[in-house]
Amino acid sequence: MSASKPKKSVKRRNKNLLNNSEQEFVAGRRKTVLQALKKLKIQCSRKEVPNIALLGSGGAQRAMVGLLGSLVQLDKAGLLDCILYLSGVSGSTWCMASLYKEPNWSTKLETVKEKIIERLSGPGVSLTDAMAKLKKYYYGKDFFSLTDVWAVLVVTSYVKEIDERTLTEQRKQHNKDPFPIYAVIDKQSKQSNDGDPWFEISPHEAGYSLTGAFVDTCDFGSQFDNGLKKKHQDEMDMLYLQAMCSSALADGEATWKWIKAISVPEIKSVLDKMDQGKDHTGGNASKTTQEPVGEDECYQELLNPVDADPSALEQSSKTKLTDFFRGQRQFGQTADKHKKTARCITQRIWGRNYNFLHNMTDESVPAALLQKETRDLIDAGLLINSPYLSMLRKERNIDLFIALDFSDGDPFTTVREAAKTCKKLNIPFPEVNVPSDEGKKPKDFYVFKGQNVPTVIHMPLFNVVNCGDKPGDWRKKYGILKGPYSAEMITEVMGVAGKNISNNIEKLLEEIRAVAEAK
Repeated sequence: MSASKPKKSVKRRNKNLLNNSEQEFVAGRRKTVLQALKKLKIQCSRKEVPNIALLGSGGAQRAMVGLLGSLVQLDKAGLLDCILYLSGVSGSTWCMASLYKEPNWSTKLETVKEKIIERLSGPGVSLTDAMAKLKKYYYGKDFFSLTDVWAVLVVTSYVKEIDERTLTEQRKQHNKDPFPIYAVIDKQSKQSNDGDPWFEISPHEAGYSLTGAFVDTCDFGSQFDNGLKKKHQDEMDMLYLQAMCSSALADGEATWKWIKAISVPEIKSVLDKMDQGKDHTGGNASKTTQEPVGEDECYQELLNPVDADPSALEQSSKTKLTDFFRGQRQFGQTADKHKKTARCITQRIWGRNYNFLHNMTDESVPAALLQKETRDLIDAGLLINSPYLSMLRKERNIDLFIALDFSDGDPFTTVREAAKTCKKLNIPFPEVNVPSDEGKKPKDFYVFKGQNVPTVIHMPLFNVVNCGDKPGDWRKKYGILKGPYSAEMITEVMGVAGKNISNNIEKLLEEIRAVAEAK
């Protein structure tokens, strides 16, 4: 519905300032960090407290479980309270979403861990509940995209729940936990190599990390024009946020392979069941007896060859899909809305939202970010599989990164790409040099440092220390396409991740002490 009074909600701040709520949170959290350092016999004043960020990479359920196992060991070692920020991409955000369901989760992590493991080891979301949720997404907002389908059919199969809470509900619930940052990227900026692809979402605001343009999280997704809110949209829920963060197929031909192999039969089943359900007003809906295009023909349009030209596919499919959706008018939806739905599917649209910067006049914002009414937000792992760039905002002044890497392939790609990007953007970051023979057989602990740059600790999940001479076998056994994990698999991955922490407590303390002394 439209807001009763348009209001200015776009925030363009001096880049040297954080959001007021984040500043207040950080000030309080630094007191907790100071006390934790004293317990570890690291002496420093309040002004000298180092800003430490823990980063979780992508890696589907491997990342989710690996991050959980790492946090448990950090807690046991008394290091968790040294962490100021917790940030993740893709699968790590699944873990974060599960943790931040619990107020002040870090004060009762063992209990929270058991609840998460019990859920992950239990039954999945029922088809009835999945259908109901997809129907909510389908009719509840202006843009229905493949991210909605991904949320209901894929993310729920791993996380085993439909989480309908919102980020803003967490604002007052985590004063004893690290400050959470969820990272995604702007698809158009990535593809055109202009604008600012780095986008972050916290309980307080969402926006472009390096540009410094933000909107209140409760207004993210609403329609804006020149900084004024024109039309309100409900805040996205945590299930959708997890799907947006983990939409690994959102930028490439793999999308259609996924649709063909996995999603279309289930979409058909869901929409078939919708026909037999209730309409949006709560009344019983009778099935349309005459449809210009039959269901089988409509769904066949979604099964077109995966190598079809996108523009040709859109032209050939739009009429049939639009006619089909128009035939579903018993749901009380307009033909225009169904045209939008058809377009989202045929154009392979993921994570589409209104652009809160649309039509603003601000020379400090890249012009590319001001022009379009909508932007598409997708998995940050499609650019760099770790949330370095959001956390490297100058005003956050991070002294030490502890980067947990759960990626597939080369275990050093994330840190190398971060270094390469920072060099291009003149952002302080250490040189990254790794012996060539350690690419396939990494160690469990690397430190990169330099003058006037943050220290970076890089910890590959599978390595020669905790996996013997064949870490590649572990990567294959727990590939990111594996899952959902059994209880035994969860225990094993958590154990391996935990060893990376417990085996390196002294090294972690040494680096924390070093950055504290340097301040």
